[in-house]
Amino acid sequence: MTAENPWTSRLGQLVLTHVAGTVSIVSVLAMSPVLIRDLDLSAAQFGFFVTAYYGAQAVCSLPAGGLVDRIGVGKALVVCHAIMIIGALALSQASNFPTALLALALMGVGYSISNPATARGVFEWFPPRRRATAMGIKQVGVPLGGILGASNGALVTVVAWADIMWGIAGLILLNGLFCLKLVRLPQATVEGLPRHPLANIREVMKDWNINRFVILNGLYNFGQTNFFAFLTLFMREAALASQPVASLCIGIAQAASAVARIGWGVVSDTLFKGRRKGLIVGLGASATVCLGAMAFVGPSRPGVYLGFGLALLLGLTIASFAPLVQTLSVEATEPRLAGSSMGYNMFATHIGGMIGPPLFGAVVDYTGAYASGWIMTAAVVAVGTVLLVFGFKERRES
Repeated sequence: MTAENPWTSRLGQLVLTHVAGTVSIVSVLAMSPVLIRDLDLSAAQFGFFVTAYYGAQAVCSLPAGGLVDRIGVGKALVVCHAIMIIGALALSQASNFPTALLALALMGVGYSISNPATARGVFEWFPPRRRATAMGIKQVGVPLGGILGASNGALVTVVAWADIMWGIAGLILLNGLFCLKLVRLPQATVEGLPRHPLANIREVMKDWNINRFVILNGLYNFGQTNFFAFLTLFMREAALASQPVASLCIGIAQAASAVARIGWGVVSDTLFKGRRKGLIVGLGASATVCLGAMAFVGPSRPGVYLGFGLALLLGLTIASFAPLVQTLSVEATEPRLAGSSMGYNMFATHIGGMIGPPLFGAVVDYTGAYASGWIMTAAVVAVGTVLLVFGFKERRES
């Protein structure tokens, strides 16, 4: 019996998992002006929407990694989709801030399982010399889902946002059914895995090289989350762009990220011969400059053009580092702990995403200017880049 080719039989399913998971949160971001109006929210309250989403992921990422190591990729992805469906349906019925906040948290709980599961799938199914390429391809589902979500920012002008969330729940259900075929795959052996669900997490946390890597990922995601969370509002209020134009801006960023996530993986595997660190440093340094430059976007046609250009560049940089850091995450420890290492990494990544938006919103509310928020965000990403340069030592598989 001929073995399945994972490039054609499994990788597409991992891509679609990220499409299904990302379209919900990006739709919320793209529809933010309408949601803020209908639910009577402040900028800081909307920031807490993103906090609830990433906070739930942060809390659940550690046990999610251990869950994947034990029940396997396929079963974990089915659980992931089931919870995300509940979250999307809950948001469609929300009529106030608390219920919407709970719905965002449920979405985050579901999606917390996707990254450890899909990353372990790549680790198990693909050889080291092509692993970053495969990781980049599966991660392209994030910007593809983002493009779909961004289109809902325009669609919401003619379709009720609650109906849009029903459609998203249907999309997630369809992909969850497709994931059932992965349940039948043999689970990789995990000899030596401790009995206690979090014992493997404790083992990973003893490695200070990984600890520093985890922290810098939180700082990078602080920048990425602020960028996507406030881009639509920023273009509407600072550049005075229309709702469809502001949504197009986030779509451009997601499209750029879709190309870059694959491209950086190929570059890492080929030109850099499997090394990831230097490339991630370059992305962080470039993103720092572009985030700071967002402060110069103003209410004029040139301001809109500058906003579009910076969104494109940030889509290529701060929105595209995830495949490389996820590859490093699963390569930085023993194979039996790959899911746990990824879960630990995602814990801090989501902490950064949880803290960033409300802090950004509070800075904007206090100063009355988006420029302060962008400068603060650029400074945080710069700190993460410095920590990567001096605090993390890359490991290579033999």
